[in-house]
Amino acid sequence: MELISGHERNALLGGIQRDAFHLELRDTYHVDQEEDPYTAWLRGEPDDQAWMAPWLAMIRRLSRSGRAVRRVRVVTEPVSDYIRFEYEGTPDNLAAGEDIRWLPRHDVPEALAMPVGGRDWWLLDDATLAVGHFDVDGRVLGSEIVTDAATVAECVRVRELLWSVAIPHDAYTPR
Repeated sequence: MELISGHERNALLGGIQRDAFHLELRDTYHVDQEEDPYTAWLRGEPDDQAWMAPWLAMIRRLSRSGRAVRRVRVVTEPVSDYIRFEYEGTPDNLAAGEDIRWLPRHDVPEALAMPVGGRDWWLLDDATLAVGHFDVDGRVLGSEIVTDAATVAECVRVRELLWSVAIPHDAYTPR
């Protein structure tokens, strides 16, 4: 299996024609560019989100041109420190045009089997998946590109289901 880098995945995301959707299923992540801001946040220091500037610029460009970027974060409650860190930074994503919802893990429909082995994924224009691969500590290894029609269709179905039950950011309070 070949994995592409985060930079390559973001280039694919930046080229969407209509929409992108991200399903996040982990309670912690270890992303190199977040390490210093997250550590500072844990010490109680404010996060100016400067490290997010390239991402937010891409989201602004996409949303201003009529393309949608949505995300559902499935979280265990009580939430981890990392999820609190994400939650506090989410208003910047929203201001850039990304739509983010939260779904407590205990509210995921019981019979739902998560596709692609229960990994995180980006769904691009309902045609291409970028499936996240992580090491045991949550460090990003890369993304696997999947275009199999049946797998993509299952992810479209799961996206619609989870989006319909997830809580908009402004209505969700982490517990």
